[in-house]
Amino acid sequence: MPLILPRRALLVTTSLTALALAGCSSPSTVGTEPTDDAASALLARHDLPTTDARAVIDALEALPLEEKPSGLLASIGTEELTLAEEDGREATLPLPAEQVYLAVAPYVESTHECFLHSLTTCTGELAGQEVQVRVSDGGARPLIDEARTTAANGFLGLWLPRDRTLTLTLGTEAGEVSATHRTLASAATCLTTMQLPG
Repeated sequence: MPLILPRRALLVTTSLTALALAGCSSPSTVGTEPTDDAASALLARHDLPTTDARAVIDALEALPLEEKPSGLLASIGTEELTLAEEDGREATLPLPAEQVYLAVAPYVESTHECFLHSLTTCTGELAGQEVQVRVSDGGARPLIDEARTTAANGFLGLWLPRDRTLTLTLGTEAGEVSATHRTLASAATCLTTMQLPG
């Protein structure tokens, strides 16, 4: 008889497996505390900032694909960044207390499933694409309303406030697409379902 797991268990299992297999793919402590000695040593081995999770995420996301550290997996949850080396050494860094990170890979023709964003292995279709980005929580002014360019991995990296229901709109000259995203502790950190008009 096949084993049937509840949806939450499947998400956790899938996320852990994704990290172990270096694919795109849950949460614990929150804050912007300095890294500990083991984490600092791991980061230093890969020439990454040793200040906090946000600095590490921004640095890894900005690297060209060929310059991503080999032998390092970096997976973003809603509350921490997990770094793992091939030899089993691992470190976690807490995300900022008031923010979560959402990696958005818009596409026109092809995409992939993703729940937890991998900074070292996830790639989207549209690298170096200028996109108009608007993020709103329903207030009078949008939280973000500006043109941005997707990174070499095809993703737009967005730092968003926690525990909000947000409307994301991406646009190009061909048209726009919108999606709703809730920045809860159980939320995805990788969004690959926003198809732009071709």
